[in-house]
Amino acid sequence: MTAYYEILFGLSVILTLIYIAIWHKHFDVHISLIFAFIPIVNLAYAMMAHSRNLDTALAAAKITYIGGCFLVLFISQSILSLCHINVKRWQSVLMTVICLGVYSFALSMGNAPYFYKTVSFEIDRGMGRLIKTYGIAHTLTYVIIALFVIINIVAMVYSLIRKNDVSNKNIALLSLPMTVSFISYFVSKFLPDGIDAMPFSYVFAQVIYLIIVHRLCLYDVTDLGIDSLIKKGDTGFISFDFDDKYLGSNESAQNIFPVLKEIRVDTYPGKQEIIKKTIFKWLEEFKRDETKDHFYYEVEDKIYLITIRYLYDGKHRRGYQFFITDDTDSRKYMKLLTNYNDQLSEEVKEKTANIVQMHNRLILGMATMVESRDNSTGGHIRRTSDVVKVLIDEIKKDEGSADGRKNIRLLFGKDGFTEEFCKNMIQAAPMHDLGKIAVDDAVLRKPGKFTDEEYAKMKKHAAEGARIVDSILEGTENESFHKVAVNVAHYHHERWDGSGYPEGLKGEEIPIEARIMAVADVYDALVSKRVYKDKFSFEDADRIMMESMGKHFDKRLERYYLSAKPVLEEYYRSMGDK
Repeated sequence: MTAYYEILFGLSVILTLIYIAIWHKHFDVHISLIFAFIPIVNLAYAMMAHSRNLDTALAAAKITYIGGCFLVLFISQSILSLCHINVKRWQSVLMTVICLGVYSFALSMGNAPYFYKTVSFEIDRGMGRLIKTYGIAHTLTYVIIALFVIINIVAMVYSLIRKNDVSNKNIALLSLPMTVSFISYFVSKFLPDGIDAMPFSYVFAQVIYLIIVHRLCLYDVTDLGIDSLIKKGDTGFISFDFDDKYLGSNESAQNIFPVLKEIRVDTYPGKQEIIKKTIFKWLEEFKRDETKDHFYYEVEDKIYLITIRYLYDGKHRRGYQFFITDDTDSRKYMKLLTNYNDQLSEEVKEKTANIVQMHNRLILGMATMVESRDNSTGGHIRRTSDVVKVLIDEIKKDEGSADGRKNIRLLFGKDGFTEEFCKNMIQAAPMHDLGKIAVDDAVLRKPGKFTDEEYAKMKKHAAEGARIVDSILEGTENESFHKVAVNVAHYHHERWDGSGYPEGLKGEEIPIEARIMAVADVYDALVSKRVYKDKFSFEDADRIMMESMGKHFDKRLERYYLSAKPVLEEYYRSMGDK
């Protein structure tokens, strides 16, 4: 009968040696403890069988209860770990303390009645065994084992239902050693004297755990990825602690930075010139700004991508890790692509500029053609465009003060006054009177004031101008310019008090671009000579403009008119009667 225990002990040793041979540093520590403890426990069972006195038998029995008290703990902790269920430190400590408490009672056997009430020794068929009656502490062992079994069952069922990152096959395998050990613990009480099923269940558990760890290697994507990178040899690794002391590097990194071969581990390598100018320079940038974690290093005909990350030991940061990969082909391709894109972009920009220039000349030509038909507005297009530019410049200057920014927000909205708007406004100004092309020459070229009927015909030029501008710019990619140009043509004769035309819009119903155009249009009409009137003096023109603020014009534009007035007066003086 002793051969039964000897064989099981031998098998447990062989299985543990196999585990050692395939061991990986990332294997769960509790599995390693299972393989370490099982041969010890099975040896104790063999010692029990060979014992020839009570003291030896009791010593062997105390060792066997390591299995009952601790192997069930290790199995439970391995199941929780392999099911990816995080156990808090205090929970793990509590489970260990409970098992230690139970085992302390087991150590009292033969000295106190807590675990064994009574115990004696006999030799039966050449094999030593204990004859005992169980105490209350032994019953507690059953309760603790049952509790661990329940925890394991709950963990595995939870993983089956909720965990997509745990293999169902592995969960099924995990259930086998737990089930067999649980059954064996209680079945042993009913087997013939001298036969204990527990050593067999432990060997069975080793076999299952060997299968599990072999499978787990395939599911550990992180470890497989790191191992594959290291084995392939294309990725270099360099490590430093938080004191910038060198921790080590692999062969690939040393081939790229040969000086690493001369640096001793745990020393500061910053005195090495090449390290100072490259690795430590990148590291300092990373320390200042963690988003700067990618750098390029060119040596000979190679371009390497350097990536810096924190070096972790479990959940704890311990230093810095450099990853070095050959990015030569990618960088050369990107450089070629960038050069091609730059060249293509320049060609497109040049052709686009030519098209825009031609487009602008066409529009300006049309506006000039219209103006040539109107003998009362010579040079009006050019002058109003210049006035609009002066007003826009004054608005830009006002952005420098808090009060100015507030006024601009009231006029344009939070994000309305942009560089794009300014450009569009200046470009659209010459188009404001395009609608006059549809006005009859008899009206347009009349040398005196209009009759009411003639004035009604003239007022139609605003809506007609919006239609023409919309038609000209239809399909343009610059939608914002399209909108500004149409609004300028359509609404530049609207008045703030609602008395204008063609729609009778009032206040902020009038687009801001049309309100600015109105100021420029009226000011030019006042200070310029027309066939039906002489030009007003700057003083009279200014009086009319100021009286119109809040009536004809948006009162909030007054500050820009006033700041622009000296520039405008100087401009019109230089123009003379042109």
